[in-house]
Amino acid sequence: MMVAGREAIALARQAVLLRYDLDEIVPEDVGEGEHVVVLLHGLFASAGVLRPMRAYIERETGMPTASFSYRPGSSVRALAERLAALIDRLPPSVSVHLVGHSMGGLVARYYVQTMPVADRVVQTISLASPFRGTAQARWLPMGIGRDVVVGSETLRFLAETAHASPVPHTSFVAMLDTVVTPPESAVFFHGEAIELPDLGHNALLYEPEVHRLVARRLLAARPPQLAVSATSW
Repeated sequence: MMVAGREAIALARQAVLLRYDLDEIVPEDVGEGEHVVVLLHGLFASAGVLRPMRAYIERETGMPTASFSYRPGSSVRALAERLAALIDRLPPSVSVHLVGHSMGGLVARYYVQTMPVADRVVQTISLASPFRGTAQARWLPMGIGRDVVVGSETLRFLAETAHASPVPHTSFVAMLDTVVTPPESAVFFHGEAIELPDLGHNALLYEPEVHRLVARRLLAARPPQLAVSATSW
């Protein structure tokens, strides 16, 4: 299927899912020492668009998930503070994995590179996140795209402090991305980069292979005695 068709289908799915999960979701009865995956959506979306990925992660890894929704115009810094508040609601011994789509990936890295309690985070995973900015930001309404403009203060900070945090990172790069341009802008400054040659910015959220790859990385980062074996690959 052509990239335009995949993106159109992905956007249609998002339109249906946008109305869900507008309130903060924090798993209940999380035991001491467990692992929780926090999913962070991108601009002009909601946590609802991540439902298929969240369901797959919970089913195949056994890890509970958390999320929150935000309105366009929220800064990366403000969202990192909301993320900190959400993580504070989890038991102190719980380990956290952060998975962010688009601007959500920036929020994940900003959190681990600024918050003193970020040592609870096992890893960060980004999906088409514009770490080097995107040329498309110039078309966004004033104020909404300020953090993703090439050379923004936020992006400069992430680049300058990338190696100060020991939290490992994996970048998923949609090589047919027309939102984050050029697509290579989605490669973080360290860690593994996984190129997805036939996917665009939104289609990668619903691609089964992406779900499998994300779940594998989540499982690989857990202690072997705690990991739940995935069954579908």
